[in-house]
Amino acid sequence: MEKKIILRDDEMPRQWYNVVPDIPNGLLPPLDPETKEPMGPEKLGAVFPMGLLEQEMSTTRYIDIPEEVLDIYKIWRPVPLVRATNLEKALGTKAKIFFKNEGVSPVGSHKANSAVPQAYYNMKEGVKRLSTETGAGQWGSALSFATSKFGLECKVYMVRVSFEQKPYRKSMMQTFGAQIVASPSEETRTGRKILAEFPDTPGSLGIAISEALEDAAGREDTKYALGSVLNHVCIHQSIIGLETKKQLEIAGEYPDVVIGCCGGGSNFAGIAAPFIPDYLSGKKIRFVGVEPSSCPSLTMGRLAYDFGDVAQTTPLLYMYTLGHDFIPPGIHAGGLRYHGMSPIISALVRENIIEPMKVHQLECFEAGVLFARTEGIIPAPETCHAIRAAIIEATREPDKKQTILFNFSGHGLIDMASYDKFFAGDLHNYDYPEEAIARSMANLPKI
Repeated sequence: MEKKIILRDDEMPRQWYNVVPDIPNGLLPPLDPETKEPMGPEKLGAVFPMGLLEQEMSTTRYIDIPEEVLDIYKIWRPVPLVRATNLEKALGTKAKIFFKNEGVSPVGSHKANSAVPQAYYNMKEGVKRLSTETGAGQWGSALSFATSKFGLECKVYMVRVSFEQKPYRKSMMQTFGAQIVASPSEETRTGRKILAEFPDTPGSLGIAISEALEDAAGREDTKYALGSVLNHVCIHQSIIGLETKKQLEIAGEYPDVVIGCCGGGSNFAGIAAPFIPDYLSGKKIRFVGVEPSSCPSLTMGRLAYDFGDVAQTTPLLYMYTLGHDFIPPGIHAGGLRYHGMSPIISALVRENIIEPMKVHQLECFEAGVLFARTEGIIPAPETCHAIRAAIIEATREPDKKQTILFNFSGHGLIDMASYDKFFAGDLHNYDYPEEAIARSMANLPKI
């Protein structure tokens, strides 16, 4: 078979898939933090456009992709599905390993799949400016690209440790016209309060989300955009799995295992969700979600209602969480440093459909280097987690004939500083202490 399976433009999916109506036992609704009652779209309308809120609450399985969004998608989509034959040989495995190369987008990651529709729906409702947070910088880069396409301003609150580690992410965002500040910042009440109490904090996604929400709530012309976790983001990312299913059919293959790295959950939901109906109809298929040992929300967190941010301004989401005031260590997989997990992914773990796995930083970089030397693409630190899991699955029983699929969520060409530190021996493994998690969990909202 061909090493690379490429679809034509006219074969690109024209609808997104919403897995919510197919999740056994469903999702619990978001709650109003003040009343603890289910929260409707009208209150969320202060920070999100109604077009996205309709998707967030939707129980429709397939949602049409607007033509204006499809036109921009065509800059890089459809995305190649590649068989990692050289990696297979290096591992000495009889498994077939496929990866969906989302690193070919203009910003080098899957994040643009949701940034473009989010910018589009905001533009359609007259919004002039978007505020957001970013961890490693992939989401900030993607939203900057998307807002530039629809004539919107963009303000990005970037987690301080990543702001310092990844200067070229800032350059990319500025190239697309965005304004970036390190979070916590002096520009919001939340940021000033945290800096006064913890002046040396590395920051966190929870803090940056609080700042971006405060920004949006304080301006009439501004809405907020989130790059993961929420249902509408996972819906947009489903184009990954929908394309992949078509490509595997062309190749005459079907996956035994589907793998993705998990931070907030959107890229894994994107590749895995379109295969869930097959699983529910009896198809034998495993789903493995991989997270860092230093931020283990799925493997060590609790399934509970929690805030999505430090300042406790978001709706309460029912998700696996380490606690909203959890401050993770400054590992280089900045996109995986979030305290909570998508309610969709959380529900699928709850139903034992997704198997969570945690891995250490060093073994992930070793996997990324092997992948680069065999397949010729340098992966982002986040993506290295998915590669490591694929290697684990392929070598557990090397003589087992199976098909392994993973989402190559982004390339690492703007993350070379982390590789520098890896090769210099300056990176270390880190298990987040159980007692620290317990302290964070003690502050979960009482529902």
